[in-house]
This record gives sequence, C-alpha cells and structure tokens, in this order.
Amino acid sequence: MQYLTRSMYEFYKLDRLNHDFMGYRIHNINDLSYHHTKIPKRNGGKRTWENGSILVRQTSHDYIHIIEHKDIEIYDLITLQLIDENLKGKLDIENLRKIRDYLEYFEKEHCSDRNSKGKCLIKEKFIRDRIKI
Repeated sequence: MQYLTRSMYEFYKLDRLNHDFMGYRIHNINDLSYHHTKIPKRNGGKRTWENGSILVRQTSHDYIHIIEHKDIEIYDLITLQLIDENLKGKLDIENLRKIRDYLEYFEKEHCSDRNSKGKCLIKEKFIRDRIKI
C-alpha cells in the first residue's frame, strides 16, 4: 500500500469504521486503493490528499468507474460527496446516505444493462458489500 493511501486510511480511522468513503466494507487493508476525485488521473490529476478518496479496489472503485462510463451525472453527484467527505476530514453519515441513494438510483436505471461480454453490469458484490445505513 502506498504511503498516501495508508496515511488517509489511518487519518480517517477506516480500520475502526471498517468501510471506505462510499460505504463499502473493508475485508483486507490490501484491497484499498486511491481514487482521484477532483482531477482524474487521465487529466493529469496528482496523487494528493485533497484530490483523493480511499475505496475498496474490487467493489466501490471498480463500480464508480462503471458508473462514470454509463451515467456521468450520477458519477459527478457521488464524486461531490467524496470531495465533501475529504473537505470535512471525516466520513459523514449524511454523505454516505446520499451516495447510497445515488447508487440505488443508478441500479434502478441500469439493472438490466450488460457489459460487452454479456454479463450483468451491476455485480452482486456491488450491492452485497455495502454497509447498512
């Protein structure tokens, strides 16, 4: 795990919360990854504290990028909540509720969507691994 990711993990007390910035359960600290929020990596975004959120690699991080490609408006709304958590310096229940609402809206709109291989776009683990709010 990179230094910045570990520092943010410790600062936000993710070990005690046992969930990431989007409300996904953390099963293993090595599953965490840094997600560029304000300025994407592809646009030259730096790996800085202010530009990032900590997400679980194979659930919330993969899912947010699927959402980004399918529904940019929902992606932007979720991103605003991630940025707000970062600005507050804590993971706030209100932010997590809004993120959950956006995820549920996305799931209703895209429940029958398939990827290029014909598999369901919304994987079961994207729903199963969220914390109860």
